[in-house]
Amino acid sequence: MPAAMPTTPPMPRSRRLDDQITRVTEAIPLRAKSLIVTIYGDSILPHGGSTWLGSLIRLVEPLGLSERMVRTAVFRLTRDDWLVAEQIGRRSYYALTAEGRRRFEAAHRRIYALDQPPWDGDWLLVLTNAVPLEPDQREALRRDLLWQGYGTLAPSVLAHPGGEDDGLRQTLDSHGLSDAVVVMRARGHPMTDPLASTAMVRGCWDLDTLAADYGAFLERFRPVWRALEAAGDGCAPVQAFLVRTLLIHDYRRVLLRDPLLPLEVLPPDWPGAAARLLCRNIYRATYQAAERHIMDTLETADGPLPRAARVFYDRFGGLLADTPG
Repeated sequence: MPAAMPTTPPMPRSRRLDDQITRVTEAIPLRAKSLIVTIYGDSILPHGGSTWLGSLIRLVEPLGLSERMVRTAVFRLTRDDWLVAEQIGRRSYYALTAEGRRRFEAAHRRIYALDQPPWDGDWLLVLTNAVPLEPDQREALRRDLLWQGYGTLAPSVLAHPGGEDDGLRQTLDSHGLSDAVVVMRARGHPMTDPLASTAMVRGCWDLDTLAADYGAFLERFRPVWRALEAAGDGCAPVQAFLVRTLLIHDYRRVLLRDPLLPLEVLPPDWPGAAARLLCRNIYRATYQAAERHIMDTLETADGPLPRAARVFYDRFGGLLADTPG
């Protein structure tokens, strides 16, 4: 009888890190639909954006999502034009739609940036009363722009310091309103008192709530960072995946409500900068082992996941490991 082939023992798990994962899981809301959006954007999109539903169910099981919860969430994401289904035999594969990719790309530019670009002092203004709009059109555009960090300067005027012309153009095109709004650039005048500018900013954006949310993020994940440092090479791939997923899920929940205002108009000791640095450090410490778990768990219609696209390694200013050739 031939000798049995030796098997590779599983990577030991850090007990301290498991405790921190449990603590974070209990502290933040883990709604199935939102969590799967996080996983598609962070883990699946770099590998092509499509996976077999059965393997997705396996991947999220350690996060406490049941098969029924995943199926319901994926159905709703398909209805909302995030995902599209492909049936091959008895298996269902779900890929990102073109609209889903557009939404992710807009969010990714903000989530994975290393630093905020310098501010040139310009404000981008969007005036929505130039042409009569249906109330639902106006509200849909307003919601989309608020999600992108615009503030309401007046009932029909939204503003963002700096602002991205390309991003705004894509948003207006997606709503079919490119010819129905007025876009202007403005610059503050030297006669404006800084106190008046500060009051305007606080009137447009709820910075106190945002600062408190960043503070809560730091309190949740600083102990995770210490546990990762203590674990060293003892962080198992599944633990790395859980940490990375919880990290980005919680960070994006705060960041995507952040208008990313220039430091010139923010309060002193703004906690957003510390939160970004902590998120970058934890991501860099976990992404390699997390990638192994993702590659070992998820399947596509063509077999195992392809390797991550090169653009994945540009996250947070460049991940430290060598990129694939």
